[in-house]
Amino acid sequence: MTEKFLITDKNEKLIEKINEISGEVVTLCEQCGTCSGSCPVVEDMDITPSNMMRLAELGDEEVLETKTIWVCASCFTCTTRCPRGIDVAKVGEALRQIKLRKAVDRMDIKDIPEDERNILPQLAIVAAFRKFTG
Repeated sequence: MTEKFLITDKNEKLIEKINEISGEVVTLCEQCGTCSGSCPVVEDMDITPSNMMRLAELGDEEVLETKTIWVCASCFTCTTRCPRGIDVAKVGEALRQIKLRKAVDRMDIKDIPEDERNILPQLAIVAAFRKFTG
């Protein structure tokens, strides 16, 4: 076992935060793969839902950097079919919330040329900031 997969205080804090926000106990996942086999958008994900659950179980912060947490359609197919009754979609939502709460923005309004800022609809600017936040 490598050091990366040892459960540390930092990992435990992430696991606790995921459990608190989602209301689920991620460590109950038995890694059966039903969620991944059921997911209608799995082809567009960088890791499968079961991989997402495994990283969440380990408290691995790499899960917060995956495309998967943003691609999830929240269709609840995984939740409906989970033999352990885990709401996988809620776990995905919890991961998105944790990422968004870090308030890391990828866009700065100063990067938009002033002439464009003056003609762009405010709705477009707000939508861009929401899309590129977290």
